[in-house]
Amino acid sequence: MPLRPRLIASAPPRTSALLGGSRRAWLALAMATGLAVGSAQAQTTPTGPVLVAVAANFTAPMQQMAADFERETGHRVQLAFGATGKFYAQITQGAPFHVLLSADDTTPARLAQEGKAVADSRFVYAVGRLVLWSPEPGVVDAQGQVLRDGTQRHLAIAQPRVAPYGAAAMQVLDALGVRARWEPRLVTGESIGQAYQFVATGNAPLGFVALSQVQQQGRIARGSAWVVPESLHAPLRQEAVLLKPGQGHAGARALLQYLRTPAAQAVIRAFGYGV
Repeated sequence: MPLRPRLIASAPPRTSALLGGSRRAWLALAMATGLAVGSAQAQTTPTGPVLVAVAANFTAPMQQMAADFERETGHRVQLAFGATGKFYAQITQGAPFHVLLSADDTTPARLAQEGKAVADSRFVYAVGRLVLWSPEPGVVDAQGQVLRDGTQRHLAIAQPRVAPYGAAAMQVLDALGVRARWEPRLVTGESIGQAYQFVATGNAPLGFVALSQVQQQGRIARGSAWVVPESLHAPLRQEAVLLKPGQGHAGARALLQYLRTPAAQAVIRAFGYGV
């Protein structure tokens, strides 16, 4: 049975997905889905783990850096991965994250304006790259002509309303003048992580994903890809920010400092980001 276009998938394990409800409801869901956050008191005291909301595109580099950070500092880190827009909704509803690693620079600014984040803690930790990718060789050409040909049945993207990489993908389709052709055939995940899964599992033959998801040691690990020129979409400037629950948390501040170190920046560059 063919996959229906414009599918919005449910969240994968370890990805926060609650949009409504109280702080208590959020904590219950977090524990049920594998985010072992402990008690509310442990999350807001300096001795508890650093709770970090991480944009899905930054999953692999952050997993590596979190392990390095824990070894070097002794601070424990608990990561949750998902769409930036979903994290914004959760944070405004009381989710007790200490740090947000956003996929854009507008969400941290908005949280700071609303009193949910520490304004002077914001900084760009990475500049992302968008790539059109297929796990099969020869499907995506080096100029992205496959988008103009329109020969493939489906195209995976992240949900543009909540995921900056999805919004960038739509900007690319607009810039190439092919949005109307592809819009009925979009397979839409709530984050760039889910968009990648659609393509990697064969549910869509190609899709817009983050370069960090498909690059290893400076080259595309498998399949075929077109690294999208940055002139075709708004810059993917990804900001980190200290959230109000982390204001008195020594580990949260230490983690933000660590992201600026040469060691961390070397990891970020290795996954295809600018710093």
